[in-house]
Amino acid sequence: MASYHLSVKTIKRSAGRSATAAAAYRVGERIECHREGRVHDYTRKQGIEETFILTPKDAPDWASDRSRLWNEAEASETRRNSVTAREWELALPSEISAEARSQITRDFAQELVSRYGVAVDVAIHAPHREGDQRNHHAHVLTSTRKLEAGGFTAKTRVLDSAKTGGVEIEQMRGLWAELQNRALERVGEVERVDHRSLEKQRETALDRGDKLSAEELDRDPELKLGPAANSMERRAKVIAERQGREYVPVTERGAVVHAARQARAAFREMRERLDIARETYGIEREAGQGRVSAGLAALRAATSKERDGRTSDDIRERLSQVVGRSRDQDDTPKPEGRNYARERLKEIMEKDAGRDGQAAVHKLDGHSEYDLGEDTGRDGRKPSVNERLQDVLNKPRERLEIEDERDQEKDQEVEKDRDIDRDPGLSH
Repeated sequence: MASYHLSVKTIKRSAGRSATAAAAYRVGERIECHREGRVHDYTRKQGIEETFILTPKDAPDWASDRSRLWNEAEASETRRNSVTAREWELALPSEISAEARSQITRDFAQELVSRYGVAVDVAIHAPHREGDQRNHHAHVLTSTRKLEAGGFTAKTRVLDSAKTGGVEIEQMRGLWAELQNRALERVGEVERVDHRSLEKQRETALDRGDKLSAEELDRDPELKLGPAANSMERRAKVIAERQGREYVPVTERGAVVHAARQARAAFREMRERLDIARETYGIEREAGQGRVSAGLAALRAATSKERDGRTSDDIRERLSQVVGRSRDQDDTPKPEGRNYARERLKEIMEKDAGRDGQAAVHKLDGHSEYDLGEDTGRDGRKPSVNERLQDVLNKPRERLEIEDERDQEKDQEVEKDRDIDRDPGLSH
């Protein structure tokens, strides 16, 4: 699924770094640093898909020359601890095309130019050949001074100030989320990214009454592996894949991250099944099916992915198939006096439990197997179908039952009115 990542780092001289070295490494080029007298040659670097430079409209012509651009940025700073560049690291959605990833990165970079008047140097990288193949990302290197017709001028203090820097970065984080979500929507993807903290997302989910999402978001942020641990885990995954065995983390941090990812995947799977069941239940009820029949259709839809092994089928198509089968069955003649829904449930329970029909119906009504006698051959009681439906359908089921009770009360009132109308002792 799509994930959000945007981090902002600074290139500081006090840390032994330079803008020329940073630019050369990210774009895979050779740049000579005039200030240090060193040559940074990364022309053998692989995995670079695209690079480009964006500058303000009145920028000098030399700004399009990468070597000249970053040497000028270094020359404009005179202090030993100066910050010579700022890097915005962006995760790109793997669900969209390379052209779409390039476009949203360009849109983000152009906003940086327009908003702060800086020069922007962009490098889009492909996933590492031994890593996660969804890890498309971009490095956006910006100057820390405005670039005008005469060259670099004033510092972008709005990003440096403790009062305004956080606000500005948060707004840019929101913009990056919006650009990604628009691109995902254009290609028909359901997943969306969110730049807010887990706590903020959880509060929003609770405000709209989505307790399931709130429960999913009630977790700690994922632990960052770091370069060393990440490299070790990446090698372990490759070895496990080659040997045809399940990957087992080799570091403590890797084990924590792997467990958290597995838990989130299981929760997403459960939520998808629940959504399928709820939607199927609603469709069946609207089609005139009873609660039990609709519940069975919901269970079939929720478990169909596991039975047929498909994980990316269109939900609507699967729902229509389930509803179609139910309607075909309901179109068969039904002699009066026979409860076909109950008989169908009895057949299903017979196959599932290997018991006689009476025991199946007894369990369906919520009774314990011990109520049937000791010859049942069971040590414990399994949840009834009603209980299973209650777990799957949760609140929507309760609301539908309340609506059914209200409908029954209205029907009873109508019958009473009819009885009064038929009473010969009343004058009209």
